[in-house]
Amino acid sequence: MATIAFIGLGNMGAPMAANLVKAGHAVKAFDLSAAAKDAGRAAGAEIAASAGEAAKGADCVVTMLPAGKHVVGVYSDAEGILKHAPKGSLFIDCSTIDVDSARKAHLLAHAAGMQSLDAPVSGGVTGATAGTLTFMVGGEDGAFLRGETYLKAMGARSVHCGAAGAGQAAKICNNMILGISMAAVSEGIVLAEKLGLSHKALFDVVSTSSGSCWSMTKNCPMPGMVEGSASSNDFKAGFTGELMLKDLTLAVEAATATGTQCELGDHARRLYEAFSVSGQGRLDFSAMVQYVRKRSE
Repeated sequence: MATIAFIGLGNMGAPMAANLVKAGHAVKAFDLSAAAKDAGRAAGAEIAASAGEAAKGADCVVTMLPAGKHVVGVYSDAEGILKHAPKGSLFIDCSTIDVDSARKAHLLAHAAGMQSLDAPVSGGVTGATAGTLTFMVGGEDGAFLRGETYLKAMGARSVHCGAAGAGQAAKICNNMILGISMAAVSEGIVLAEKLGLSHKALFDVVSTSSGSCWSMTKNCPMPGMVEGSASSNDFKAGFTGELMLKDLTLAVEAATATGTQCELGDHARRLYEAFSVSGQGRLDFSAMVQYVRKRSE
């Protein structure tokens, strides 16, 4: 089994590190937050004094951080992970960040003699805990083949999307589609309520007809329709509205940079911005239905 450094023990990182421990790997972890360190310790990881200390002797270094500036900061730290990890170590960044920052992290890793992957995830906290995440991976073929062992310990599926940054590109496109579809499902539900249609009738039709989508069949905003959905648990977050806003913002920024017309994506971004401002951003993103309902009173 391998020695793995894990940097970032938040809501996603801690259960991902726990699954690496369960797979038999020795995990040395670091986070700036005392509470996150406690979560990592409870997961069975050894807590290091710094990110650089965690990377000493590591075969693989996994990062799970909030934004591109944090990833680039950790990679570019003169006394950090790239200095202290053995030459040839594999670096896997599982954060969801902008494509330019992902590519910069790859360049920094390669300049230091390391292999690297960008591997953002889909599946939320539930998937991280259950080890059923999907990884969207960018990087060289050899790095991907080497990284599959570690990714399989944390998830159910890994898709090699292409060269450096391709994983992040796939993630923001996927989540733009998801954000749009959840907003559409929420509007359809509220319209159905106004027209006197029961939730069950709407679900039975849409889930088996041309309007069917993941937002209806897997994370349905109508409570009691799908076992385990956030709506059936008071919208306790598997993936928060704030995180959806972050991903939609990344998608819109990428669209602007590439001259792509993503009007629905931008509209969904504005909806989730208003949703978060309304105070519901820490709820699951499927609670958008509550925002639409309130606006429709």
